[in-house]
Amino acid sequence: MRPSGRHPNQMRPVVIETGVSHHAEGSALIRIGGTEVLCTASVDNRVPPFLRGKGSGWVTAEYGMLPRATHNRGTREASTGKQSGRTQEIQRLIGRSLRAVTDLNALGEISITLDCDVLNADGGTRCASVTGAWVALRLALGRLVANRVLSQVPLHGQVAAVSCGLTETGAVLDLDYAEDSAAAADTNFVLTADNRIVEIQGTAEHAPFTQEQFEALFSLARIGVSDLFAAQNAAITAAESH
Repeated sequence: MRPSGRHPNQMRPVVIETGVSHHAEGSALIRIGGTEVLCTASVDNRVPPFLRGKGSGWVTAEYGMLPRATHNRGTREASTGKQSGRTQEIQRLIGRSLRAVTDLNALGEISITLDCDVLNADGGTRCASVTGAWVALRLALGRLVANRVLSQVPLHGQVAAVSCGLTETGAVLDLDYAEDSAAAADTNFVLTADNRIVEIQGTAEHAPFTQEQFEALFSLARIGVSDLFAAQNAAITAAESH
């Protein structure tokens, strides 16, 4: 039995609340079990220097954890004068994941920054960030269409992310902290709603794992993201019906 009492193929409860940031063009507070991440989308009518004059837009992300998002107080990275390697790696992952489903040429010379701030961490913060950030991005793009800045939402589809791992009970979906800290292997799957792969991260913590074990993890990830896509769609529908 898993520490949470869940079945191997069972996600933690997923809730996505929109409109929580009053000033951002798009925002989503995503809760997956005990993990909570606030994702906000900010629109800027300019692009980085390397894109100026090329007619292409840009989507990027920043990621951070509040000091008491974890059991012990963490140091604010601003106080050290630099971001950790983990923070840089995660925010690049979020940005890559969102750009993979965005038509940057249709966006035009507009930049959208997704800020993903972890309020509470109980495993899977990067996956929750990707999933919630897509909702915030979709809402921001919808606002640009409503304001006639864009003629249509420049997205190719949906993207979401979920963690899977190998534990004493075998392959399991959506690791919480207790499982993640003791897992023999830890994987993160970034997938699209039309069954394409954006990115897969996988690490054996102890002994290497087999292709069969990987395929079991991948099958669980497909189950998990289907739940996440449904939650994303429900959040967008609720937001745009108001």
